[in-house]
Amino acid sequence: MKVSDVMIFDITAVFEDETIDRVIDMMSKQFVTGIPVVDEDMRVVGFITDNDIMKASIPSYFALLQSASFLPDTNQFVKNMARIRDHKVSEYMSKPPIVIKEDAPLIHAADLMMRHNIKTIPVVDDDGRLLGIITKIDILRAALEGGLE
Repeated sequence: MKVSDVMIFDITAVFEDETIDRVIDMMSKQFVTGIPVVDEDMRVVGFITDNDIMKASIPSYFALLQSASFLPDTNQFVKNMARIRDHKVSEYMSKPPIVIKEDAPLIHAADLMMRHNIKTIPVVDDDGRLLGIITKIDILRAALEGGLE
């Protein structure tokens, strides 16, 4: 079975200059944890996830150690989210993106997901243009139906 047999074609993508605020709104409304980032030619240039945004918003352990009290400021997360809400997606997206072609075997998609600890992979054509996405659930469903090979 190939990626094209189980991929999702009806997908959302964002441009690099989209704001974090807008991306969070899109993710929450569509119940997704990540969105492909594309250029004006619909070529995948990155991938933004809720995890990327959380990493940008939560102070690191070393930053906490440098604070005067060594106690985490519970409001720091909220302050950081307010600070980055209007920042561009391009500042926080994962790049270069991990992508897969539509004619790749499903087992290859599963391998990429496991090796890179990701849940979603953008599916692209030979020119790198976005065609859809494939998720771990898509692969698990195909495996239950006996179609990974």
